[in-house]
Amino acid sequence: MKEYKLGSIVAMKKEHPCGTNEFEVVRLGADIKIKCCKCGRIIMLPRIEFNKKLKKIINI
Repeated sequence: MKEYKLGSIVAMKKEHPCGTNEFEVVRLGADIKIKCCKCGRIIMLPRIEFNKKLKKIINI
């Protein structure tokens, strides 16, 4: 089980089109909302998909 919470900075396997793979967790639930640390774009993913695409947790 991966340990992340609201405000955690996570690295995803795929880069965002702006060139970074670091995102901040801004909403937790059945769906997880993450915000790009470089451009501020928000992405919403189902929790299962998020867990598959998560590479590592940088800052909890």
